Amino acid sequence: MKEIKITDIRPFKIGQKEDGSGRTGCTVLLHEEGAVGGVSVRGGAPGTRETDLLKPENLVHHIHGVFLSGGSAFGLDVGSGVMKFLEENGIGFDAQVARVPIVPGAILFDLSEDPAVGRPDAALGYEAARSAYGKPAFRTGNYGAGAGASVGKALGKAHSMKGGIGSWACRIGEIEIGAVIAVNSFGDVIDPATGQVVAGLYEGDEFLHTEKQLFNQMEAADTNRFQGNTTIGTVITNAAVTKAEANKIADAAHDGLARTIRPSHTFVDGDTIFCMSDNQIPCDTNALAAAAALCVEKAVLHAVLASESTKEYPSAKDFHMKG
Repeated sequence: MKEIKITDIRPFKIGQKEDGSGRTGCTVLLHEEGAVGGVSVRGGAPGTRETDLLKPENLVHHIHGVFLSGGSAFGLDVGSGVMKFLEENGIGFDAQVARVPIVPGAILFDLSEDPAVGRPDAALGYEAARSAYGKPAFRTGNYGAGAGASVGKALGKAHSMKGGIGSWACRIGEIEIGAVIAVNSFGDVIDPATGQVVAGLYEGDEFLHTEKQLFNQMEAADTNRFQGNTTIGTVITNAAVTKAEANKIADAAHDGLARTIRPSHTFVDGDTIFCMSDNQIPCDTNALAAAAALCVEKAVLHAVLASESTKEYPSAKDFHMKG
């Protein structure tokens, strides 16, 4: 296994854009010819677009992009902008009277009371798609869909830390696989190698451990004290898979969230992972599923470790430096 850059996995293109405040944004992953697509929605509060078409029994087998966005349900408008860009460039499903780009996506909740913070919309989605055709680069931390992300929110903003967007990819023989994950979780981010909290619910210079707090309040009527949650992402690969297998790979990729986010898949998270395959290299699907989970695991850690502190949230690296 060799670690590679997420932008090394061709012919996928990745673009990102933030609003003027730099505190919300979107990320898009594009495939001009159409990638075999799948999805797995595990969270209890998802916000998604076009996920039903990814069911194996439904007609369309290829997708031309996936968008990940902040802005809660308002951010679903990003998909329209991505579609507009792709249609202008002749990319989409041939419906005879038009080429219809197939662009599913998911959103996370990063809405702010600050009027300076906008909501990702079609215009921002268009610009993110256009940026994918520039110099291949992917910025981690406070960018794209991770710009307004935060983690560890059981006790509200005052006890939360900065989330972000991250990636990790590898090459195993001829197989290439990677993940892009925007981490905006209710729970804490854990390093599975050490079992230690990397970022999450805190007070002063100590972590409070979200699961412990929940167990202590088991009889409380409501633990949804802060609703700004959801971790979303996409696995991309050149491995040859069917539509049904792409859905199963997306499902298995959630193991990476379960290893690194505690608790994950809660009633107040909309955790959603897509899979996009270039469908080129035959491989063992069990091994591919395991690799997908590993990529997600590492992408989650990279997301919070690359993030920078804001006026609202301390970053993991600044918090550990202080401790």
